[in-house]
Amino acid sequence: MSETTGASYASASYKTAGVDIEAGDRAVELMKEWVKKTQRPEVLGGLGGFAGLFDASALKRYERPLLASATDGVGTKVDLARQLGVYDTIGHDLVAMVMDDIVVCGAEPLFMTDYICVGKVHPERVAAIVKGIAEGCVLAGCALVGGETAEHPGLLGPDDFDVAGAGTGVVEADRLLGADRIRTGDAVIAMASSGLHSNGYSLVRHVLFDRGNLKLDQHVEEFGRTLGEELLEPTKIYSLDCLALTRTTDVHAYSHITGGGLAANLARVIPDDLHAIVDRATWTPAPVFDLVGTTGQVERLELEKTLNMGVGMIAIVPEDSTDAALATLADRGVEAWVAGEITDRGTHTTGAELIGDYAPR
Repeated sequence: MSETTGASYASASYKTAGVDIEAGDRAVELMKEWVKKTQRPEVLGGLGGFAGLFDASALKRYERPLLASATDGVGTKVDLARQLGVYDTIGHDLVAMVMDDIVVCGAEPLFMTDYICVGKVHPERVAAIVKGIAEGCVLAGCALVGGETAEHPGLLGPDDFDVAGAGTGVVEADRLLGADRIRTGDAVIAMASSGLHSNGYSLVRHVLFDRGNLKLDQHVEEFGRTLGEELLEPTKIYSLDCLALTRTTDVHAYSHITGGGLAANLARVIPDDLHAIVDRATWTPAPVFDLVGTTGQVERLELEKTLNMGVGMIAIVPEDSTDAALATLADRGVEAWVAGEITDRGTHTTGAELIGDYAPR
């Protein structure tokens, strides 16, 4: 054994290694009030247990309950939140990405858990993230039953963070929505997005900042606000709107428009023998999509493969249910329109396509 001379070392601890348990406890205390706002009658216990508890006896009213589960994150949009020091909106994004996937099959969102990974626990910052998640859960009608905050010093910088979440919903088996319900002549109803939502930010950041040298704090006249405010606009949460629509209309299927764009996500719910045609002329994408395209000279098809282009959710309904569907969505403040129809597959090689040109601004 070699002899150590001329040096002395303080006793090592978890805190000197970079993990502050006391800060984590402080964060939990700060987030409790927000988590409480999401509670449903079926939730048992409170924050702090090893597992969240949900009373499954509530599902006895179902003849054959099917549980739907999804997990997701928010991608590189979190880095813009970090740069701007705005942490609550990112939670809305997380809930939308998870729960709007669950509602696609007709399932009612029940509960959600989150995972927040940070380089260093800043209690107020973590609480702000959870506040946004809790507010999103209220908008989706689900409970936030638990989560984890992990501190990873050395792996992440002191201000770096990421978020992920998982959710569970339930649907009656004979009310399960999907491709087997879709018929020729069905209408394709588009629901407007609130902006970029939470996909394609690697392209957006590369185009606007690396190529365009734009700044987050610069005012953009077309947006009526700063670029950063536009880019952090929370993802719209459609869960309760979609559930309301299934109660008033014979919905055949939904498609959540996320990574891959409108055509690719719509094709996921179209049966092999049918084809969805969406007419671009039925809407005008928001200015942010044009900014990304023109700044980076991104071809339209590449934009459409990456971004939602102004449509966040699709509902497929029988043609004679169109008016009722639009009326329900209008009553709920959701901008929606008939964007296309379902036809026979014929010679088409894909399940869905966009035709025509976008309506001029």
